[in-house]
Amino acid sequence: MSDYPVPTYTTTVTQSDVTLIATVTVIGRDLLITITGGDHPHIGDVLTLTKDQPIQTIRYPSHDNRFHKDDLLALPSAKALQPLLPGSCTILAGLHIDHISKVQIQAALDLSHKLAPELMTWLKHQTFATSRPHYYGPDESPA
Repeated sequence: MSDYPVPTYTTTVTQSDVTLIATVTVIGRDLLITITGGDHPHIGDVLTLTKDQPIQTIRYPSHDNRFHKDDLLALPSAKALQPLLPGSCTILAGLHIDHISKVQIQAALDLSHKLAPELMTWLKHQTFATSRPHYYGPDESPA
């Protein structure tokens, strides 16, 4: 097991009484990103992606047989970061504002587009100095 620091980055954007907080945790060459906010932050949707694989979305159940729509907050960042990814990326997103207004919904969507370039700028300045894993060859196996 290697002993290395886990770099993290957090940024916050606010508009019309809506705040989104994005936190990136680097795990080896992979990124775990959370985008949360509101009165009840949660994990509503999960997006997974790599540079070469399409974005996949899992929507968790919400209420009244509906599903969360928090992927709308994560998609701008996923699309912006995808060509820059050094490994895999998982984005957890969840924002709930009690009795949210149309203005707040639009603000949340606007903020999601403001997060994307901030995360891109951060990622462009990172170096991933971790070694690559070694795998057994076709004629090798554990002893």
